[in-house]
Formats: sequence, structure tokens, C-alpha cells
Amino acid sequence: MIEHDSDALLTFFKALADANRLKIIGLLAQQDLSVEQIAGMLGVHASTVSHHLNKLAKIGLVSARAESYYSIYHLETKTLENLSKSLLQREALSAAADDVDLDAYDRKVLNAYLNPDGSIRAFPGQQKKLEVILRHVIQSFKPGVRYTEKQVNEILSRFTKDISGLRRDLVDHKLLGRQTDGREYWLITTAE
Repeated sequence: MIEHDSDALLTFFKALADANRLKIIGLLAQQDLSVEQIAGMLGVHASTVSHHLNKLAKIGLVSARAESYYSIYHLETKTLENLSKSLLQREALSAAADDVDLDAYDRKVLNAYLNPDGSIRAFPGQQKKLEVILRHVIQSFKPGVRYTEKQVNEILSRFTKDISGLRRDLVDHKLLGRQTDGREYWLITTAE
């Protein structure tokens, strides 16, 4: 059995990433077969079938037993079930991206739209990029603190001259909460 990591996922998917191997699995799911039988059914050479069976055997999906002059192949359905259950769990799939820099996109957007002093050079037209800018700005607010509109404006003035537009975007994107009369603002946490 293969280990539970990105290499295991890659090996599993490579083994299944061939139309003939999938057909072989389909045939073996119906009955045990010899190399020659599979080759005849698929219309390929026996050596090609042996190659595919070898790849499937390496991850434990097929096994062979000797029967007279032939090796009869059998689909290891339990192994297939176990591999798919363990490798296709959300945690295992998520682990495949463990070494990916999740903040790279945000840094790229911030570099493109912020001045060296951290102020906003321009507001992006794309929603996803605007959200990156807003997440950057909202870091200036502290959880649990109630801000007056004047205090909010002072903080936002560090980023842009369009204070009211930025404030509206923060409220519209539910990053900043505000009373209906606009007297108090607060950071919206994920729990709210």
C-alpha cells in the first residue's frame, strides 16, 4: 500500500490516468482474466497489457494467481476502496498544496496597486483584487474596538483621498460594521 502524501496521490492518479488501464480495471471488476484475454478484448498487444497491469499491481490494485500456463489477474476491490477513501479525503487532498505560497497572489496585487508608503495607488476594477486591497486596509482596525466616523476617516486617510468610497467598500464587503446612523464602526470578525 502507498503512503498518504502528495506522492501517493500522484502515483494513484498516474496509475489511473490512462484509458486502457481504466478499461482493464473495468474488465477485472466483472471477472478475473488473463493477459491474453484482456489483450484480445482491448485489441492491443499482450506486452502492452502486461505493462499496464504492472503499473496497477505496483499500487496494489491488481494481483495475479497462476493457473496452468497463465497468470490470471484479479481486481483488488478492497485496495481500490481503501486507496480512494484514504487518498481522496479532504485532508489528504489539501495536504497536496502544503508547500504552496498562499499569500503570493495577495502580494502580487498589493505590489501592483499600492505605493511604497502603503497608500493605494489605484483601485482595481476586478472584484478579487479589490478584496485583497480591502483585506490589507482592514488590518489597521482592532477587534473589539468601536470607532467614531472621524477615527475611521483618519485611519483610511493613510490609504487614499477617497475616504468615503473606501469606507463604503469596507462596509459593503462586510469587513467593517457600522451603526445605521454612522456614528460607530467596528471590525467584523468571522464569528459575526
